Amino acid sequence: MKKDVALTLPYVAILVIDFYLLPFLAKDTGTAMLFMLCIMPLIAVVSSIAYGARNGLHIVLPVAAVLLFIPTIFIHYNISAWVYAIVYGVATLVGTGIGAIFYKKR
Repeated sequence: MKKDVALTLPYVAILVIDFYLLPFLAKDTGTAMLFMLCIMPLIAVVSSIAYGARNGLHIVLPVAAVLLFIPTIFIHYNISAWVYAIVYGVATLVGTGIGAIFYKKR
């Protein structure tokens, strides 16, 4: 289990940057929506594909994505953004699954 956590840390760091620092770049509501609907999920999916290709299919990163996004609801957004926690969790799960396909081919 410790090995799984150590292998996950770089990808969790990417999600932390994605969820906590990227919203500070949004200057208005339009850019914030662009970030939340396009850029942030894209970063989550790409990093989870890399994670899945390297580590196979694990639930650790999608769960981490959900747990990491929940505090940002209260920091950057409002309670109506709770649905994005599920969206990012599903996006990372799909990305990890896609990456796992490449993991099996190695």
